[in-house]
Amino acid sequence: MSKTNTPSTQDFIDIKNIDQDVVILKDGSLRQVIMVSGINLDLQSEEEKNTILGLYLRFLNSLDFTIQILIHSRKFNIDNYIKNISEREKIEPNELLKNQIFEYKQFIKTFVEQNDIMTKMFLIVVPFKSFGSSSKKGFFSFFSKKKQNPTEQNDEKSKQISYHQLHQRTDQVINGIQSIGLRAVVLNNEELTELFYNFYNPETVEKENINLPKNEAETNK
Repeated sequence: MSKTNTPSTQDFIDIKNIDQDVVILKDGSLRQVIMVSGINLDLQSEEEKNTILGLYLRFLNSLDFTIQILIHSRKFNIDNYIKNISEREKIEPNELLKNQIFEYKQFIKTFVEQNDIMTKMFLIVVPFKSFGSSSKKGFFSFFSKKKQNPTEQNDEKSKQISYHQLHQRTDQVINGIQSIGLRAVVLNNEELTELFYNFYNPETVEKENINLPKNEAETNK
């Protein structure tokens, strides 16, 4: 019986590598991912809303390249919180307080089990297509199997030039976001790895949250 070549998971993922806080796709193009803090317009006055929207429009009009704006919802992780409560419960000498801590812990666990508690991450993807990279639409077109052209990828000098140009775009986006009054940070290698882990494992418990800008009113029931 002849063996068939079963494709691996990596065959269906468009990412080749993550290097120096840059996502390298299989077609040779590059991406940097920026996490942005949120803002609740419902809490703003009409004048403040118009100012924020005007600044946002000015930011978009200032760009001479495309960007991708994403909202990633992720399951809220309370494991460490529950663990801390349990530790506090163990060392509490007062029996009444000990019972209250236990009841509170059970309430939190039951509440989370019965309600989908989600947090939202606001992301901006900044692209750069280096010379020689093949054309492909979208950052998350994971299911295409186009072959990579290795010519430019093997050229270290060309790679660093491409990185530099991508970083210039990223700096422009961050400056524009900050002009609106929002916080923005480029995800590093570890944070990108966690982000993609969560993308590809939506049904599993999320890993421990990383230290990124907090979004206002980011938790939804």
